[in-house]
Amino acid sequence: MTVLALSPVGFVNEFYPNFWWIPAGILAAALAIKLPTIIQLWHDPLLRAVGGLLLLACAVFVFVAPSTIARVNRLTGVTNFSGPWVYSLLTAFCASCLLLIITWRNGLSDRSTRTRRAMRGVIAVYSGVIVALWVLFALADVPVERLRDLDTYYANTPYMREMILLYLLAHTAAALVTNYLIWNWIRTDGLDGWLRWGLKFLGVGYTSQLVFDAAKLTAVVARWTGRNLDWLSTAVAPPIACLSAVLIAVGFILPHAGQYLHDRWRLHVAHHELRPLYLLMKTVNGGGIPFVLRATPELRLIRRETFIRDVLLPLARFIDDDRRARSHDAALALGHPPDRAKALASAVAILDAVEARNAAREDVGGSSPDTTDLLREIGALSVALRRTDDIRAVRTRAGARDDGLRLAN
Repeated sequence: MTVLALSPVGFVNEFYPNFWWIPAGILAAALAIKLPTIIQLWHDPLLRAVGGLLLLACAVFVFVAPSTIARVNRLTGVTNFSGPWVYSLLTAFCASCLLLIITWRNGLSDRSTRTRRAMRGVIAVYSGVIVALWVLFALADVPVERLRDLDTYYANTPYMREMILLYLLAHTAAALVTNYLIWNWIRTDGLDGWLRWGLKFLGVGYTSQLVFDAAKLTAVVARWTGRNLDWLSTAVAPPIACLSAVLIAVGFILPHAGQYLHDRWRLHVAHHELRPLYLLMKTVNGGGIPFVLRATPELRLIRRETFIRDVLLPLARFIDDDRRARSHDAALALGHPPDRAKALASAVAILDAVEARNAAREDVGGSSPDTTDLLREIGALSVALRRTDDIRAVRTRAGARDDGLRLAN
């Protein structure tokens, strides 16, 4: 068996043909995750901007792949046409990042002269850079197609040299400004936790872009001085670019996706917490909620809450307020905090009411007590029903029976 040992440079070169599809796939997945929200909230310009930026970033990595470079060159019939095309996409991506950060940082409602001037300046400068890239390419003589090392191969070619330097400086300037805005924003108070983490990922991602620029510029400058450090451009810069793309994608998605998942988790927890009380109310009602296959988490929670309250209202006339008060005092005497003592007392009262209702005729019952707190605190009440040992201890101390505990299990 032959073992192939590759250096880091050899490893990148070995997998270079497929290397760029990794971040392209990750960015495409990120865009797919955001797409339903973008379509649903199409009127939100910030969401549209995030979608456009992810699409643009994905396009950069698709068109920078060697196979795509060769295909574009053949389709256009212009040697190295992909060079200015990829540089233009990258420059447009830089401008989009700056515009998005400025808008996101200041808010969509900010229409100050300073903000408008900053956004117009970004558009004007980077539009000018893109035009200059194509003009310089048209003036340059680049007869040899280069799929991987265009930057360093033509680093000393008139006009091409200026084009390469222009796109690298534009990219570096955008990364510097974006880094400054992001890290300055992170230091402000009152940020949502998900937003702060998203900004941290963005900050590290754009810092990685500075490392990418440093590697590229070092390799180009080395060519100017007669040295060969092409490996910085062809072996070091690509993985850094991939890492940067992943971090930036996570940074833009995390504040929205994180909050969405957090809200969904809270709905799931709330729905699960109501299960003991729901099962108890099913024994009273004789049936539960009909299953709906496509019900949303919000709808399932609302239906469970509504069912519980609808059953509790007629059951309330069987609640013994004196026994509930004794149970509350017993829970406090057993060392439970006030909130938990209140929930345990309500749980004991509901269990007693279910027993009383099952033992009596349907038309028998006392006067209906005030159920405002009971209906509002069904979550805490349901959680208390899980504490069978605590309920048994409270009922024993309050002089109540503990037979009804089996109904909550």
